[in-house]
Amino acid sequence: MRRFVQVGLLVLSGLGLLRTSLFTEAYLRYVKEGMRPLLIASGVLLILLGAAEAWSAWRSAGRPEDDGGHDHEQGHGHEQGHGHEQGHGHEQGHGHEPGHDHGHSGVPRVAWLLFLPALSLLFYAPPALGSYTASREAPKAVAVVDEDGFDPLPATSPLPITLTDFTQRVQQDKARSIEGRTVVMTGFVTPGGGDGGWYLTRIMLSCCAADAQSVKVRVYGVRAPKADTWVTLTGTWHAQGTLGTSSAAVALDGRAVREIERPVNGYTDALALPLGS
Repeated sequence: MRRFVQVGLLVLSGLGLLRTSLFTEAYLRYVKEGMRPLLIASGVLLILLGAAEAWSAWRSAGRPEDDGGHDHEQGHGHEQGHGHEQGHGHEQGHGHEPGHDHGHSGVPRVAWLLFLPALSLLFYAPPALGSYTASREAPKAVAVVDEDGFDPLPATSPLPITLTDFTQRVQQDKARSIEGRTVVMTGFVTPGGGDGGWYLTRIMLSCCAADAQSVKVRVYGVRAPKADTWVTLTGTWHAQGTLGTSSAAVALDGRAVREIERPVNGYTDALALPLGS
């Protein structure tokens, strides 16, 4: 690959990382918020490497050929002493030249495809993970909480609660503190099949988009908005199974659903934070 192509790839990739991590929130579609400083440092490093490569290429282009006359004289003397061998060697070298030029005469066509991911960082942000991902994987298994591990719920009504906390209290809280309580949760819509229900979903990242896991709550009683729509849902536990045991359905009888903008912490299962917070 020619050096100017290497320089272009390094600089474009660096500029794309800096644009994504410094001036937009699009980096949250790839990694967790805590990795932002690493993205910024990587972008700066790529630009510096590109600048160093460009400087090296410029220096090499301006450097005169070394020892050209000396090599010519040596070749001339060798030809006088060993004409036959020299001619034979010249033929071998001549035969090797076409193959050598063929391998390094230009940039392989496939190499130009490397520019696509670099350009995408500058001009295109891929869509956030959503219902397509969540519908093709099993929900994340929630942690088991000790019997004395549940704190008393506040008297607030409706009660803001995360999908994970709701799941744990439905299936593990022997005190049944969630029974009869009106709760409010935030997530995006995942279609749920033909039984009239759908899923309120959150996707969580441990590090980056490659290790995404989802937590889901089945919703009944209210019509499902369009897939991937972010909503705030109010309702009560859907009485199916024995509350406080693994037989209890992780489901909600919805009372009201309200569409919202995707919160800034969309890749966590936490109480929703509005954009710009």
